[in-house]
Amino acid sequence: MAAITTLHYLVVAAALFVIGTVGVLTRRNVVIILMSIELILNAVNLNLVAFSRLWNLQGQVFSIFVIADAAAEAAVGLGILITFFRNKETVNVDEVDLLKW
Repeated sequence: MAAITTLHYLVVAAALFVIGTVGVLTRRNVVIILMSIELILNAVNLNLVAFSRLWNLQGQVFSIFVIADAAAEAAVGLGILITFFRNKETVNVDEVDLLKW
């Protein structure tokens, strides 16, 4: 039976990061973009924990801060999204120019 090494964690984190980046760059729906940003942040968390396990560092502490930041970002982003949907009745990024001056 093969052991799971740090390389396995890094490959999964890289895959999550690529999927999140493609989602942010190609989608027009704001909800999908927010979910893609969450995938990117989860890839960062996985890297922090993997390197913490490898070098006996405190990566878990930083991971908790990233999770708290992601929760705050999701709450604020969804609040803005709900307000925008009530005004424009759409969640497409192309219509967000309303927020500009």
